[in-house]
Amino acid sequence: MLDTSSRVAFDEDHAMFRETVRKVFDRALLPNLDRFEVESSVDRPFWLACGEAGLLCPTVKEEYGGLGLDFGYNAVVDEELAYAGSSAGITLQSDIVAEYIERYGSKEQREKYLPRMVTGEVITAIAMTEPGAGSDLQGIRTTAKRDGNHYVINGSKTYITNGQLADLVIVVAKTEPDLGAKGTSLILVERGVEGFERGRNLDKIGQHSADTSELFFQDVRVPMTNCLGEENKGFIYLMSQLPQERLSIAIQAHAAAQRAFDEAVAFVKDRRAFGKTVFDFQNTKFTLADLKTQLQIGWAHLDWALQRHVQGKLTTAEASAAKLWHTEMQGRVIDAALQLHGGAGYMNEYMVARLWRDARVTRIFGGTSEIMKEVVSRSI
Repeated sequence: MLDTSSRVAFDEDHAMFRETVRKVFDRALLPNLDRFEVESSVDRPFWLACGEAGLLCPTVKEEYGGLGLDFGYNAVVDEELAYAGSSAGITLQSDIVAEYIERYGSKEQREKYLPRMVTGEVITAIAMTEPGAGSDLQGIRTTAKRDGNHYVINGSKTYITNGQLADLVIVVAKTEPDLGAKGTSLILVERGVEGFERGRNLDKIGQHSADTSELFFQDVRVPMTNCLGEENKGFIYLMSQLPQERLSIAIQAHAAAQRAFDEAVAFVKDRRAFGKTVFDFQNTKFTLADLKTQLQIGWAHLDWALQRHVQGKLTTAEASAAKLWHTEMQGRVIDAALQLHGGAGYMNEYMVARLWRDARVTRIFGGTSEIMKEVVSRSI
């Protein structure tokens, strides 16, 4: 169980909410973890269970079916999900997509989608990355051209989380290609629209239970009212939401690192070698002491970042620094935790192996570590 006794970013209400999250995960997630990994996706009953318990999109206002809470509640779900060893895409829906729709959507869009996102009846995705454009969103080639009162979308996307399950996708497209980034818009595309096809569920190194897909758009016609926010303001919207997205990744990275550490401690205290436990060796104790120090410092930093974000003060540079440090730390900690398992760490039956596989992508998605350094350097 994740120890939160020394945390300062949460109050008693957050603690009560955390207990609810744990009960739901004990019932609907943990017994299905291995099945979700094999099936390369979490199922809709899990989404509905989370929705029924109020775990989805907790920041959404009550008028749209949400709880109207602060981002600290999202962070609780992020931490518990990562600590459980799951890569389910519910955090994408709660931390990223819901924020876009509530902040930039029309009243009709908010009323249509948010209540069903809160219940888990509608699963969402955001389609940014393309085969030829990753961290550089200015290089996207998908277009949404006007045709009367409709957009006609053409292009393809890849590495899209929730891509197979999604009922609603925010598509990043060029509405005015000649304007570059200033001609980017966010277009809502629903499941079943003619010309919208899903490719394969991609075979990844890790995060096997997170369905990650290719999406194809061939002459997809949607009403112009499906534009999220103002036309050609998409790039500005994307940049404005970066702090929350990157903080969310940092939180999950750190919680996963904590789980790997806890797994390693339990393993070395049980495993015996040369007549004593592996824990009794000085090298083991020193390694664990170093890892514990990094984790302790990291939790303090996350609480600082969380409090700043809830207050609306967390900058893009600060959030990028958080993502950079916590994901790089995650890699170090989990790799060391796997090493302490010896040969057992290389076996998929051990949780640390899954955590190690799943960790690698956190230094890539949401902006690579190299991009994070570039963003931070601009603030110097």
